[in-house]
Amino acid sequence: MIDLYYWPTPNGWKISIMLEECGLEYRMIPVNIGEGAQFEPDFLKISPNNRMPAIVDHDGPGGDYHLMESGAILIFLAEKTGRFLPADPRRYRAIEWLMWQMGGVGPMFGQNGHFKLYATEDIPYAKKRYLDESNRLYGVLDRRLAEAEYPGGDEYTIADMALMPWFMLHRMQGIVMDDYPNVRRWYDTVKQRPAVRRGVDLGRDLRRKPEEMGEEQKRNLFGDKQFGNRA
Repeated sequence: MIDLYYWPTPNGWKISIMLEECGLEYRMIPVNIGEGAQFEPDFLKISPNNRMPAIVDHDGPGGDYHLMESGAILIFLAEKTGRFLPADPRRYRAIEWLMWQMGGVGPMFGQNGHFKLYATEDIPYAKKRYLDESNRLYGVLDRRLAEAEYPGGDEYTIADMALMPWFMLHRMQGIVMDDYPNVRRWYDTVKQRPAVRRGVDLGRDLRRKPEEMGEEQKRNLFGDKQFGNRA
C-alpha cells in the first residue's frame, strides 16, 4: 500500500497517473495547500520542502519509505514495478525529458500561470517573459515529437506522465496548442489513456478556480507563509 499525499495540481497528477498506470494499491491523503496543510509538522517529516506530492510506500526498502519530489517518485515507482522506464540505455532518453520537464516546463509554465492568473499586481514584463518562454518550450517539444512518437522515443514512459499534466493547462496559460501540431498529436493520444483520465480525475471535487481563491489561500500558496522558519 502506498500513501499518496496529494492535491489536484499538475505535479500531483503526475503521481496519480503513474499509480493508476501501474495498478498499484494506494490511498490518497489530501494536502490542502490553500489552507496551509503543507506546513504541518507531520507533513514536513515526509516532505521537508513543504511541497506535495509525496508518498509513503509501506512496502518500500526497509519498510515504510517516504519520498518527495515528483520526478524522484516517478523513477522510484518505475523501478519498483519495472514499467514505463526501459531497462536498457534508452532509459536515459526518457530521463532526459523528465529532467527537462522538472527543470524547464514546470518552473516556466508555473511562472507563466502565476503572473497571468494569480499575481496581485499586473506586471507586463513578467507576463510577456514567461509566456514567451512557455511558447519556446512548446517549440522544443514540437521539434522532438517531429522525430519520435513520444518524448522518450517509441514508448510511453514516465516522461509523458510528467509532461502531460502541464500541457493540459494550455488554454489557461494563453498557449495556442494548434500552433504546435506535433504536440497536439501527442497530447490527443496521451489524454485518451484510461489511466491518465483516472489520475486527473482524482480529487476533482477539491479543485478551485483562480477567481475562487481567497486572500488567505493566496498567502499560503504565494505569500509570506512560504518563507517562515520551520526548524
